[in-house]
Amino acid sequence: MKDKRRIKNTDELRPEYDFDYSRAVRGKYYQRLLDEGSNVAILDPDIAKAFHDSASVNEALRSLLELTRSTKRLTLIRPPVSIGKRNPRRKSN
Repeated sequence: MKDKRRIKNTDELRPEYDFDYSRAVRGKYYQRLLDEGSNVAILDPDIAKAFHDSASVNEALRSLLELTRSTKRLTLIRPPVSIGKRNPRRKSN
């Protein structure tokens, strides 16, 4: 037996919500998104299996960014070594 409340709710929908799916266009904005870009990233299936939701993806990316920032700070402290010049701290054979 159908629930009478469910039937009542479907009768109360506004006419502007009546969508004609026969006029829908698949991929209508696909090219525009490619040209302009978007904030959506598609994960490969093997990567998507590692994350439960978008919050865990964001957490992993934030920790990766923090790691790269701290590594960058460490490499900036140490003076760069020029290629082809002799290192005075290294002993010659």
